[in-house]
Amino acid sequence: MSAAEPHRIVLFRHAKADWPQVSDHERPLAERGRMDAAVAGRKLADTGIAFDLALCSTAVRTRETWKLAVHELAERPRTVYEERIYEASPGELIAVLNETPDDVRNVILIGHNPGAHGLAGILSGAVEGDARDRMERRGLPPAGFALLTFDGPWKSLEPGVATLTDYWAPAD
Repeated sequence: MSAAEPHRIVLFRHAKADWPQVSDHERPLAERGRMDAAVAGRKLADTGIAFDLALCSTAVRTRETWKLAVHELAERPRTVYEERIYEASPGELIAVLNETPDDVRNVILIGHNPGAHGLAGILSGAVEGDARDRMERRGLPPAGFALLTFDGPWKSLEPGVATLTDYWAPAD
């Protein structure tokens, strides 16, 4: 990786979950969630990003979302299932991302709200186009994602250092 190439982070919220009589961590995707996860995977593929690393919450709904979305990508990145992403605050998510090796250029984090949406807002000190306006109108709904870029090592990732370059959410 050359110094001129920015790091890219996609903050990808799990797709719509069902509400069966199980613990929150064990909630599976709803039928709508399964469809939206595949569509989100196609939209991720359309970005042209070759992900080096996927950091995925251990919750059932995030693992199912990633399993459906990753099949749409040209290449499957190394995936790490990380317990700390479940119910994480933006600060806790930054701490997880700060541990990323510097030879990793592009990361996708599959997680939950409010942490994922909060992190997108906290990291983005700049914005391209109308991505922030669209994200503020819709939030980060199930199966939605925000794409951010930043320069410097992963350990330097902190509030305000990234640029929100894209945002996508499934149709209501």
